[in-house]
Amino acid sequence: MKYLAKALLAGGLAIGMTLSSVAAQAQAPAQQLQLKPVSPGAMAAAKELLSMKNAQAMYASAVPNIVQHTKDSLLRNNLNYQKELNDVALVIAKNLGGREAEVGDEMAKIYANVFTEQELKDLVTFYKSPLGQKLLTEEPKAIATSMSYMNQWARTFTELVSDQFRAEMKKRNKPIM
Repeated sequence: MKYLAKALLAGGLAIGMTLSSVAAQAQAPAQQLQLKPVSPGAMAAAKELLSMKNAQAMYASAVPNIVQHTKDSLLRNNLNYQKELNDVALVIAKNLGGREAEVGDEMAKIYANVFTEQELKDLVTFYKSPLGQKLLTEEPKAIATSMSYMNQWARTFTELVSDQFRAEMKKRNKPIM
């Protein structure tokens, strides 16, 4: 049981490091991209494309989640203000509601900087086609299944690597648990 827990922990760490590495690589180009002004047509096409791809689902609950997280953080050190912090969280969430649209606008601007206006229009046309519609509905399933497979593969591969470490250390008369 102890071995399994260690193997799962190692697998989780390996997956976490891999995903954080991928995320860091994905962030680097975005942070370096100097956004220039875009045409209204490019912005409209980018917004339509992002809407078709349901990008707003990624940030729709950003405001309430950030308010909740901030309230929970403050609550840890201010337990005696639980009722007041709950009340204030509702006020802040109401006051700042809708600000997540800023994320959508910036995403559209990023897309309009990465793709030309014509490319964005072509993408919109593609996503309106039967194949594009199929991609929109089936791709999330393919990604979820791929992630599930990747997680299973990482667990199995972690066990293989761990077994190889043990075997090599045993050859050196340094058995490990």
